[in-house]
Amino acid sequence: MPYGVHGALLQRISTRPDGPLDITWLAAETPQLPLGRIRLRWEPASRSGWDVTTYLGLTTAEVLLGSWPAAPDDWPRLVRPTLYEVTGLCAALSFATDALDLSNRLSGV
Repeated sequence: MPYGVHGALLQRISTRPDGPLDITWLAAETPQLPLGRIRLRWEPASRSGWDVTTYLGLTTAEVLLGSWPAAPDDWPRLVRPTLYEVTGLCAALSFATDALDLSNRLSGV
């Protein structure tokens, strides 16, 4: 990870099982993650591989989404299913929330 960053913001996950994870670097002074966004952090493990952690941005905090200690060099393949499932769930919850808000506005609640 480059100097001065504390992680990477997950931008997009390919729909292909072996597809890429598109990220942008997060500077150390970046504020809390936006709702439903995922931050990745990886660093060399003490013996071999990579210690990978992911955090999910919620309304009031960031929560640990997953941790893969001593993951192999192809760790993106290992963490991809979890990230793909969570981004899909967040998108579905966002859509449902927007639909409920619209319904409430239309009904005058």
